[in-house]
Parts: sequence; structure tokens; C-alpha cells
Amino acid sequence: MSELRILILAAGKGTRMKSRKAKVLHSVGGATLVAHVLRAAQPVSRGIYVVVGHQANEVKASLDGVLFVEQKEQLGTGHALMCAREAFSGLKGDLLVLPGDVPLIRTETIQQFVRFHREGGFQASVLTADLANPYGYGRVVRRNNNEIEKIVEHRDASAEVLKIAEINTSIYVFNVPLLFETLTKIRNDNAQSEYYLTDVIGILAGEGKKVGVWKSPQAEEILGINTRQEIAFTDRIMRRRKCDALMAEGVTIMDAASTFIDADVQIGADSVIFPSVQIYGPSVIGEDVTIHSFSRITNAQIGSRTTVLEGCIVDESRVGEDVTMGPYARLRPGVILSDQVKVGNFVEIKKSSLGTGSKAMHLAYIGDATIGSNVNIGAGVITVNYDGTKKYPTTIEDDAFVGSDSQLIAPVRVGKGGFVAAGSTITEDVPAEALAIGRGRQVNKDNRAPHRKKKNV
Repeated sequence: MSELRILILAAGKGTRMKSRKAKVLHSVGGATLVAHVLRAAQPVSRGIYVVVGHQANEVKASLDGVLFVEQKEQLGTGHALMCAREAFSGLKGDLLVLPGDVPLIRTETIQQFVRFHREGGFQASVLTADLANPYGYGRVVRRNNNEIEKIVEHRDASAEVLKIAEINTSIYVFNVPLLFETLTKIRNDNAQSEYYLTDVIGILAGEGKKVGVWKSPQAEEILGINTRQEIAFTDRIMRRRKCDALMAEGVTIMDAASTFIDADVQIGADSVIFPSVQIYGPSVIGEDVTIHSFSRITNAQIGSRTTVLEGCIVDESRVGEDVTMGPYARLRPGVILSDQVKVGNFVEIKKSSLGTGSKAMHLAYIGDATIGSNVNIGAGVITVNYDGTKKYPTTIEDDAFVGSDSQLIAPVRVGKGGFVAAGSTITEDVPAEALAIGRGRQVNKDNRAPHRKKKNV
């Protein structure tokens, strides 16, 4: 939309959150409140500014592709616009104002609202919504079908006005020169000594200017967040939206109510997600993947036709195609599993790679290791990668076999086709095709276990 700029208000502290963190930095659906608003705004205009104040540096660090306006003192929404005067000096078009705490707002709603404003020839427009319980919100009093007469704050409203269900969402479009001209007329003679943007609407309507009113078809989109309860409520809505969108694209989600999937997650068609699965961050799940209950995937990639059994944890790792994992396996950051790998129950892997067709099926720890193709890691195997001061690597080449309950004391290498006998402690490199046995010789002592005999009672 040409000659449209967007200003997102993100300077407030949010005292009702009772948090040391700025309100707009709290997360729902896998992203901060202000990040969701920015995502909705970006397809509408490239000229996006964010007003920052409380914890300004932290808010700036969380956002990319925007310009910032500093509001060093938080003296109200009108004051935030005053601080932005220089940024929009000389602009003849329109300015869309969005609160930074309305994460459910959709791009389509913003576009429809701006189109209404422009096609109606309004100098300013207000986005509104009907609420079943409008308590605490400013009420919108209309002049006629599409124009506003005034916005009345709840505490100032008469009994008749309080019957109105249509509320002000604090989302506006203004003609820029008229906006900044009118801002010079508002005052802060109120209990909070703040400058309110709603006063601009009142002044413009009082001067007979055309101020439009456009009602959102979905009231939930414009709900601002001020409390922890509202975070929880909004998070449920957002995650249900995500599940619905994925199901529409061919993903089976067995129980959307118990499934947590972040907004940036991608999942291919014919994948099946069982109840109580959590998938976070920009994770990418391929086609025909099955993820069973109680598994948690974070910032990971999982290839097509892979099966993740119950209770697996996958963090910042890459999993290939046709892999079987779990139950109760854990991939810590930096793991790469190639195609057709099998990782079984209670196997923990950290900062390691396993080549095509390799297996670690039971109770193993693999850390800082490079493992080739078609390698068998037996039950209870440990790569001993830490000496209390430094981490050391283990290399196991293609077609090697490491017997159960063996310990590989890094740094160490097992050559191609090497065989480590069960119960061995390996401290030296194993040559290719060699058999390594690193255990004490068994000695049997006759009649030395009397404590094992049952005593007569």
C-alpha cells in the first residue's frame, strides 16, 4: 500500500504483568507479542517504525528490519506519536498505528481496515470490535453508519453509553500532516498527566473532520494483553490457529488441545502428530513423519518418513530420512543423524554425527563423536569425552562394531570394520578390521561367596 507507514507502540512497561520484563517481550505461540504484530504488518508496508522506551535495547535486539523511535519518558500514546514527529516529517500519506500487544491481529484485517480508510476518503479512522463483556474499554459512539462522534472512556461513560458493546481497539489510521497538526492541541490535564491519542480522534470529530469507523469481524484479533491470564488465553488461541492451518495442509494432529506447535514450525503433508507433543522454534518436519506423545522438538529438522517414538527430546539437531528414534531418546544440540539411523531407548547423543544405517539401540551415551556408516553401538556404551577440564573427540569409522558396556576413552579412534569386545575400556586407537579387548581377565575363587547362601531360620 503506497505512501503508508506503520508505527508500532512498544514503549510501555506493562505494570499489570508484574514482571521485570517489558510487556511486549513476553511470548505467546512461540514469539514475542511485538514480533507477532510486526509479522502481521510487514506484508502491508516496508516503512515500519517501532516506538521503544522501557527496556529499549532489549526490544530493539529482538526485532529486525524496522526503524526505531525513542520515547524516553512514557507519557501516553499521544506522547509516543509526538516523539515520532521527526521520523514522519514531510510524509503526505497515511500512518497506521498499532499497539505492540495485539499478537492475534491478522494481515488481512489490517489491509481491509486501511482500504476502508482510503476508499472512504477519511482523514482518520478507528478500528473497533464488539465485545460480549466490554468492561474497562473505551466505547465508540457513532455519528452515522461509518463515522465516529466520540470515544468515551469507561470511567467517564454514562449508563446509556456503557450499554454500547463496540469498543476502541487503539488501532488507527491517520492522515500524517493532519495528525501532527492536531497533536499540538491535546493536553495532559488528566489524572495520569498523560497525552492520549484518543483525544486526537475527539478533536478531529469535533471539528467536523471525517473520522471513519471500521469494525473487525473477529473480536479476538484485537485483544490486547495486560495480564498473565490474557497471555495464557491468547496462547491457546494462537496454537489452535496453528494446528488448524497445519491440518488444512494435510497434517494429522490427533489432539490439537494438548499439542503445542510454534508459529514458525513447518510440517509436511501426511505427517502424524500424537497428543501432548511440543514442537518449538523454526523446526522443519518432513512429510510422512510420525511423532508420538510426550516428545519435544526444538529448533530441529526431521526428515521424511522418520518415526519419533514416545518421550524423545530433540534440541537444535538434524535428523535424516527413514530414521527411528526412541522411546525416550535425547538429542542434545549439534547432533546430525543421517538417513536410516536407529537410536533406541535411553540413548543420549551430544554434538555428534551418525552415518547412514548406524545404530545405537540401548542405554548409550555418545558425545563429541564422529560415527561412520553401518556402525553398531552396543547397549551401555559410553564415549568418555571429558577429563574434568577439556572435551575430546571419538571417531568410529564405517562398519565398526562396539560391544555392549564398553567405554571409549577419548581421544580415540576405531578404524573401519574394527571390533570392540563387550565390556572393554579402550584407551588406544583400534586399527581397521582389528579386534580390541580391553578388560581384566576373569578369575574364579571357589567357595568365596558364603554370604550368598541362605541361612537357616
